[in-house]
Amino acid sequence: CHLVGQFLPPRGAKLATSAGVSAGGVVVGYAETATALGQLVGRALGWPSIHSTRRRVPGFAPALGFDEAHSHATEHLVLPDDPALLAGEGPVVLVDDELSTGNTALNTIRALHALRPRERYVVAVLLDVRREVDRAAMAAVAEELGTRIDVVALASGEVRVPVDAIERAATVIGVLDERPAVADRVDSREVRSWPWRVRETGRHGFTPDDETALADAARTVAAELAPRLGERVLVLGTEELMYAPLEIADALTSEPGGQRREVRFSTTTRSPARPVDAEGYPIRSGIRFAAHDHQADEGDRFAYNVAADEWTDIVVVVDSPAATGVLDDLLLTLTPYAESVRLVVLPAAAGLPEGLHGPAFGSYAAAEVTWLLTDLSGVSLEADLETRERAIQAGEAHYAESLPVEYQPEDPYQRLFHEQLGEVAARVATAVATVGELACQTRGRDDLVLVSLARAGTPVGILMRRWASQRNGRDWPHYAVSIVRERGIDLVAMRYLAARYDPRRVLFVDGWTGKGAITREFTEAIDQVNAELRLGDRGFDPELAVLADPGECVSLFGTRDDFLIPSACLNSTVSGLVSRTVLNRDLIGPHDFHGAKFYAELADRDVSELYLDAVADRFAEVADDAEREAKLLLDADRSPTWVGWDAAERIRADYGIPSVNLVKPGVGETTRVLLRRVPWKIVVNPDRGADLRHVELLAAGRGVEVVAVEDLPYSCIGLIRPNEKDGS
Repeated sequence: CHLVGQFLPPRGAKLATSAGVSAGGVVVGYAETATALGQLVGRALGWPSIHSTRRRVPGFAPALGFDEAHSHATEHLVLPDDPALLAGEGPVVLVDDELSTGNTALNTIRALHALRPRERYVVAVLLDVRREVDRAAMAAVAEELGTRIDVVALASGEVRVPVDAIERAATVIGVLDERPAVADRVDSREVRSWPWRVRETGRHGFTPDDETALADAARTVAAELAPRLGERVLVLGTEELMYAPLEIADALTSEPGGQRREVRFSTTTRSPARPVDAEGYPIRSGIRFAAHDHQADEGDRFAYNVAADEWTDIVVVVDSPAATGVLDDLLLTLTPYAESVRLVVLPAAAGLPEGLHGPAFGSYAAAEVTWLLTDLSGVSLEADLETRERAIQAGEAHYAESLPVEYQPEDPYQRLFHEQLGEVAARVATAVATVGELACQTRGRDDLVLVSLARAGTPVGILMRRWASQRNGRDWPHYAVSIVRERGIDLVAMRYLAARYDPRRVLFVDGWTGKGAITREFTEAIDQVNAELRLGDRGFDPELAVLADPGECVSLFGTRDDFLIPSACLNSTVSGLVSRTVLNRDLIGPHDFHGAKFYAELADRDVSELYLDAVADRFAEVADDAEREAKLLLDADRSPTWVGWDAAERIRADYGIPSVNLVKPGVGETTRVLLRRVPWKIVVNPDRGADLRHVELLAAGRGVEVVAVEDLPYSCIGLIRPNEKDGS
């Protein structure tokens, strides 16, 4: 980079070299060696840049691809998030460390020219060692394409290999440190002060505006690190991630108070090389470790000259897709060479996956909802109910790592669903309109973005969207995201939403409350998201809107009655044919949305659209009642009392149940117990028989005891059978 700095004009200046490049082009760097070089050239020119990558990033289709034939990892992809970046008329500057034959550059030029013919290409390298035949080949390609190809190099020469090179090298060649003695643990503190909106690489494009933001972010990270660091620091980038770590290293060389430290910079690589421990040789030592980037290929990775000095600190800089569990192999391998190893994780600002839509995923129309989920339809995730329940209660598995078999009730229950839908459609419509009106009034805005908690909240989100359209012609965007008890809300999905909307517009929606476990989890999760994304006072509002709040856990609701919401009666066949959400680390990486399955094979039993239409058709007739109810609620005390949680704890104690997680209060939660868990008993309020016909029918079908209990705040409570080892 020092050499490039001598070759190029100062930051922000235009290139004025013998190549005579004019303004208005784009710079393309090569992975992995020239990712930082390419961005430095773009910075000097004041042009946008992009670099090729070996990653396959979800949500990005390659704009072009080409091969580097002499490399051990030959395939290069170019993944701009804005296709216009490569569609301009100006020249393209290709930046690499060296030209050996020029074939890689020519492969790139052919691909670029097929995408958008240009009059001019410039190849900028540190070293040009082409033979005359290679130079002639480049001239021939330029003539063939009807374009001009210039080469700018800092040095040129030729490579001659003596016939006895192997024998001579054998006397001095070193070996890679296959596995140095490592510490039992790594003294690694993770630093996450990099703002997530700042682009950490040029993988998807990098503009002059991004340059300013990156420099500010690098200074922020350096300021957090500096008080912990000693006098000799190595900042270690990782493969294609070079430029941001270089800026962090530069910011660390001087602190605001003027204190200076010695800071060196290097990166890991996929390129194998043999060190030679001889004075003046550039690669004196090397270490080997496992690849840790789940979006790239597997195999060994390397770092060179780490053992050349005694470091007080090694600062390892990775981006979020590379911050996997395998990263520990690198961190532990570095421990013999420094007093402390620090880890800096830069959130990937681009490369977020795209949402899913029907009919490719789910039976809802594409305009009704965008599922921020990973499609796991081709994966076998279903487990026998008894086996699955034992594993969950024993702590051997988390409930979100697998799925229950999709239980399909018999025909009598299906008929009951249709009967009850006719009876309660107006009641549901009133609750939808009431909570919608209440949300608009309390938020003081009509431009809401609905985000439902998949899957129970998704039909509610669609109905609220339809209500807003009928009420005032509003077209509220609607997304469905996953939240998992004990693991929080999907951070990747939240990042996706914050990148597209003002978080203060977002209204989170669910179907109903039980005892309030998910409500508490949700509130904590949103606080964590706002902190993680550094949103400050512009963060997401942790208020949850539900149709029914019998547990009195929220302040935005359509009713606090515990009645049958038909979307609780069935599983996927009333929820767009989408499964409950899945968070299984073997299937879902840190850069992926949580997952779910689309049960297309159940289409002949799907009543999702029928349910939505039956409720939405009643909006007009209930509008006045809903408006009056919303006004009453606005003036009432709607503070949560958590009576449902208290009732659940009482029932847990009365029946000797080991965990409150096995107590599921309310009609909706009880129905879920009967459909997809192993039920033990159903406790019912004898005064609310009108809302319990479907519960009693399901319980009879599964041979579950129904027990009447007076003074329940709910219509019913479902009890999951405890493991036998718990003594029940």
